[in-house]
Amino acid sequence: MPDPLSDLIALLRPRAVFAKGISGAEAWAVRYAKFGHPGFCTVIEGRCRLTVDGADAVTLAAGDFVLLPATPGFMMSGFEPAEPVLIDPHAAPDLTEEIRHGRQDGDPDVRMLGGYFIFDSPDAALLVSQLPALIHLRGAERLSTLVRLVREEAGGDRPGCDLILARLVEILIVEALRSVEGDDAPPGLLRGLRDPRLAAAIRRIHDNPAHPWTVAGLAKEAALSRSAFFDRFARTVGVPPMEYLQGWRMNLAKDLLRRKVGGLADIAERVGYGSASAFSTAFARHVGLPPKRYAMTA
Repeated sequence: MPDPLSDLIALLRPRAVFAKGISGAEAWAVRYAKFGHPGFCTVIEGRCRLTVDGADAVTLAAGDFVLLPATPGFMMSGFEPAEPVLIDPHAAPDLTEEIRHGRQDGDPDVRMLGGYFIFDSPDAALLVSQLPALIHLRGAERLSTLVRLVREEAGGDRPGCDLILARLVEILIVEALRSVEGDDAPPGLLRGLRDPRLAAAIRRIHDNPAHPWTVAGLAKEAALSRSAFFDRFARTVGVPPMEYLQGWRMNLAKDLLRRKVGGLADIAERVGYGSASAFSTAFARHVGLPPKRYAMTA
């Protein structure tokens, strides 16, 4: 059975970059500038406060997990008043030792494991826009275990480390996303997959993107009338069905062009176009570059 969420993660092509231990004691606060890359954190023990730009402050406690797919600016702190220390995440050194905030000696009030990774896809921003800006899960034992494994693997230099880290990060993202309640997700793929009727149609698109789908045909897959399906899809996924289909086809085409998989006619056929010229016209209109030029610059 096709898995659209796995398809999305595969196109994002995440790779682990950095993981470290973080702790804080007494009065402490750090303010991170907007980063852009996905950041994650799990709380091992104690509590602290997290305030992400544009969102209300939340209290993080032992067992909590946080994923910021695009990592906007944010502040982390203890519960005593403190002047935030400003940190530029792009300039911060890639330290592997635990970072201590606030009082430097004695037991900390909170201990965490945190880090970030990079999406290799140049279309990451577009794909990430379909995900929640902040994922905060309580009692996320499986995710805490995954973060520990990422930390252990990132701290070593064993054979196969890069491959294991890439797979661990993929699993971490999927586990976090499928734990999000449907109402907490913005309009997009994640919310669409929470709707059993729409999920059936989305899976058919991903299973056979080259099929000459119509709104009526997808509505039949969803066991809905044409008008009910169109309205429900547009409201839940954020775009009309045919726009989603074209967007997914173009994402696949860009990935094939970047990886130089097949010629133009072959790629056109794989994403549902009857000829290379028809595909080239649609691709140029959607992307802003003809396929051959895109392949040269990607």
